[in-house]
Amino acid sequence: MPVLLKPDQTRRAAGGLLAALMPCLVAGTAAFSRSPAIAQLLPVPAPIAPTPSPTPIFQRPLTAVPTPANLGMDAQIWGEQGFSHDRSALLAAIDHSLRYLNTAKAANDYRQLALPGITRERVRRSLVRFRQLVVSSRSASQLQRAVEQEFVLYQAAGKDGWGTVNFTGYFEPVHQASRVPTAEFRYPIFRLPHQFAQWRQPHPTRLELEGADGLQYGKGLLRGAELVWLRDRLDAFLIQVQGSARLQLTDGSTMSFGFAGHTNYPYTGVGRELVKAGKFSLEELTLPKLLQYFRDHPADMDVYLPRNQRFVFFRPTGGAPATGSIGVPVVGDRSIATDKKLFPPGGLALIQTRLPYPAGNGTYEQRLVTRYMLDHDTGSAIKGAGRVDIFTGTGQVAGDRAGLINAQGQLYYLLLKP
Repeated sequence: MPVLLKPDQTRRAAGGLLAALMPCLVAGTAAFSRSPAIAQLLPVPAPIAPTPSPTPIFQRPLTAVPTPANLGMDAQIWGEQGFSHDRSALLAAIDHSLRYLNTAKAANDYRQLALPGITRERVRRSLVRFRQLVVSSRSASQLQRAVEQEFVLYQAAGKDGWGTVNFTGYFEPVHQASRVPTAEFRYPIFRLPHQFAQWRQPHPTRLELEGADGLQYGKGLLRGAELVWLRDRLDAFLIQVQGSARLQLTDGSTMSFGFAGHTNYPYTGVGRELVKAGKFSLEELTLPKLLQYFRDHPADMDVYLPRNQRFVFFRPTGGAPATGSIGVPVVGDRSIATDKKLFPPGGLALIQTRLPYPAGNGTYEQRLVTRYMLDHDTGSAIKGAGRVDIFTGTGQVAGDRAGLINAQGQLYYLLLKP
């Protein structure tokens, strides 16, 4: 029986808050470091029961394995099994990876990657051949047969050495904002201050920079660095968590912003702070519940938001599409973020996990799926061989889905046989 989930019903009354708050993407440049909201605001999934064996089966981040009998097929490419087809999106994601692999950045990235047998040229050739197969195949089963014949699967060790990977979601939010402060739009996001390189160390904390209420920014180092103002304090805070946003301005224009830098503090997850304070248990906490908590207890934002001492700055990106850490656009349902110290940037991945899909009447059905993905991004919360963040796209539905992704599964990379 499928599991039906429903996003928070109060989002419209809150001015589209949920769609704007579940976001997670970081549009930036190749040097950009993302902080996905879902990955950091919420705890990762509870671990499965350990396998009763003295030693993990995987000793390295990636290990060549036979194709699992229960792997399944990617039914979304051709719109099978009730999914909407997205072959063009998959091909675009492949092309983005190929463009990256032909750059000097890719050459440098792969010189620093210590994965035996996995080279930039082998990844590139694998993508070229896989693209040919996607173009020539007519069904998921036909593609799968060709892939099994020509490719080797490398499975990620996961967080436990048994291949267990935690999956979360992120997306690009759309917020309303104003170019000038008003009684309605009071909470800004900021560009990198001109003298930032000369700031004292350690940097001022969030509390010191903007005050407990988020409105004291004009009294100190942030004065004059305002870019735009948002209506809701939590919107402005979560844009910093995510590292990017697309904004609909009150004058009818649109703007996009990407990551420009941050103060030298580690990220502290607000969700974890609420759990520590006894507001929720780990099992109870979901993003809609977290958002509703702050709507019901707005004064608590003065207490909990400053506990994330890191402060993030932005730059206008001129309407450019959301961009991953390797410097190429991320594609909804076809781009993932992983730890680039362990996995091949731009590489062809295959995931198996549960993902939410619209099921009518505002509900979402969790379905066990197999999906080809391209490894385009990273994030400060995405560390180790057991973490993957899935980009779900832009806007409200993407945000609803991203907020419901919190599952375990497996991660593989595909490379042509030697």
